[in-house]
Amino acid sequence: MEVEIKEACGVCGGWAAEQPLAYLTCFALYALQHRGQESAGIAVGSGEGGKIWLKKGPGLVSEVFPDTNELKRHHGSLALGHVRYAYGREELGPENSQPLLLRYRHGELAIVHNGCLVNGELLRDELAREGAIFQTETDSELLGHLIARQNNPLLEEALAAVAPRLKGAFAFILSDGKKVIGLRDRHGFRPLSLGRLGSHGYFLASETCAFDTIGAQFVRELDPGEAVVLDETGLRSFRVLPAGEASLCLFEYIYFARPDSNLQGKNVHLARRELGRRLAREHPADADIVTGVPDSSIAAASGYAEQAGLPYEMALVKNRYIGRTFLRPTQQMREEGVDLKLNAVQKIVEGKRVVIVDDSMVRGTTGVKLVRLMRRAGAREVHLRISSPPVIDACLYGIDMPVSTELIASGRDVQEIAEKVGADSLGYLSLAATVEAVGLPREQLCRACFTGCYPVR
Repeated sequence: MEVEIKEACGVCGGWAAEQPLAYLTCFALYALQHRGQESAGIAVGSGEGGKIWLKKGPGLVSEVFPDTNELKRHHGSLALGHVRYAYGREELGPENSQPLLLRYRHGELAIVHNGCLVNGELLRDELAREGAIFQTETDSELLGHLIARQNNPLLEEALAAVAPRLKGAFAFILSDGKKVIGLRDRHGFRPLSLGRLGSHGYFLASETCAFDTIGAQFVRELDPGEAVVLDETGLRSFRVLPAGEASLCLFEYIYFARPDSNLQGKNVHLARRELGRRLAREHPADADIVTGVPDSSIAAASGYAEQAGLPYEMALVKNRYIGRTFLRPTQQMREEGVDLKLNAVQKIVEGKRVVIVDDSMVRGTTGVKLVRLMRRAGAREVHLRISSPPVIDACLYGIDMPVSTELIASGRDVQEIAEKVGADSLGYLSLAATVEAVGLPREQLCRACFTGCYPVR
């Protein structure tokens, strides 16, 4: 994966009076770590109101919570968790880490959020004119201000009143220390699933892999526009937004979600393998071996090799102790980071015609480096295959990627891109085949970064 694209966040949280919930939430965050590596945090409440305990900080989950015994000492029947990447105007400052913990007339309010409000700037300007003092640069804080202005002690009623003002992509989980509420936007851009935890508990998470980690049983995904309340009485559901056309982000299947997660009933690994098969049908190559870019492209590469009847080889090795390349702020540092992160296996590549399968190409930085790595290792030919369509526009819904003018596919045809990255040939999977591989109607998937057509602006 060309990792200049990054998911904004992973969220989780739940209610379970008989479970070590803070401890379990930490392990759920480990499962969601791929969705955010800049900061992590957990908020814990008693379920009876009162003070909410919060710990958060920069870094990985293991760095913020090095001693899980600390979490065992915080007994509470509810908890929220968050892992984060900064998005848009946000900075990495500690004030922007989540959960946010806000205090207002009716007590405390903890919020975690995945997504982006397309009307966030308008809401911020409006609230500022009314005298609001902001502590963060996040869209998440806007929800807290809107709820506080309702002056309603019943959190679910206040949320239902303000939710129609939120426009864009969001999966929110929030708590007043008495209950946990999960809310999904009316189009379902960002994923949010519900699991059963023990005999009387429930847990919400961005991906089902978190349920497997903590021993929860998957129940269902939240419907677009739905809110669920988790408390001592169990589970209640109510609709706060009229359901729009379901539009889960297609990139969840291509790259963001973990292979062992299921989205809309489809396993992510199987979908990626089918992407590779269809890529081989659309763009065969006269080659000797196929290899994938670790880790997210391995499934697609194995599918390509299987369909093409070519051997799959581990021709690229990843150094797992190097941070993600997009965390380096300059182009030069990103390019140097790829050299540190990946290496070609010369004894496998030398003299061979190699097909490299990657899941996407954004700026083209990684594509150039991959081709150079293979040529340095002695590859006779390098054929680059991408298991998704060309990315031609930036995302408005919480996926941080370059502006349109920085995208390598913006204003270039495939031959021009191949020449720019130095590949002997280049093939992108068509949008139609990408959607067919996932196995859902195209109307149920957001394809805006591939088409430039946005369901909500």
